[in-house]
Order: sequence, then structure tokens, then C-alpha cells
Amino acid sequence: MDERHDVRRRKVTIRYKLILVIMKIDNNIITITDKAAERVKYLIKKGDKNVLGLRIGVKSSGCSGFKYSVEYAVEAKEFEETISSKGVTIFIDPAAVMFLVGSEMDWNESKFSSGFDFKNPNETARCGCGESFSVSAP
Repeated sequence: MDERHDVRRRKVTIRYKLILVIMKIDNNIITITDKAAERVKYLIKKGDKNVLGLRIGVKSSGCSGFKYSVEYAVEAKEFEETISSKGVTIFIDPAAVMFLVGSEMDWNESKFSSGFDFKNPNETARCGCGESFSVSAP
């Protein structure tokens, strides 16, 4: 691994731990609703036997700048935070922590769509279709 990359990841981890101290939360970067937990359990059961949980991240995308990403986690990656709640395990990408602190993960189903929904206090705007969001610098 590139030394600059390693230093950057350490800085992100330190920054996120400072956020946790300042906000006085108990290492729960996000909370999970009962509906979301049930869906995570279903997805893990449906996935490969090696699936440990789901990984949540944030990627550059869309017209507002960022998009939530949710994928299967088959191993814990370096510097990742792990949240165990309501019988499920969620892995948080360290680069996404500053965007996700204080968020709530929910599962919504309607006649036309279904998916995880994030209620994020750090969002400052969402695009018209709701797929991407933006945050402003502190």
C-alpha cells in the first residue's frame, strides 16, 4: 500500500473519532430501524455463506455529488467500523464516516420501488430523483 494512502486513511480515522467524541455518541455512527434490520437479515441469508454483514459507503455520483453504496461484506477491512445492532452487522467504510455520523438507515417498500433509505442530518441537498445528495463543509 502506498504510504501516502496509509497516512490519509489514518487521518480519516482520527477525524472520525474526533467527530464521535464531539457529538458524544457511543460509536454508533448510524442507527438501524427494525425494518432495515429485517431486510439486512434477509439479504445476508440470501447471500453467500461467507457474508458477514452489509457494508455502507459513500461514492461520488449523481447530480448532487454523492451516493450511498450498500454491498455485501465478506470480511472486515482495515480501519472499518463495525456496528452490531438488532441482530445484524453493518460495516462502515472509513472514508464515509464523516458523511454518515448521526444517520438512520431504514427500509422502504412501495408499489414502484424498494430500497434502503438514509435519513442523514449532514445532507444539505438532494437531487430531484433522490438518488444523490450533497453536504457542505463544516
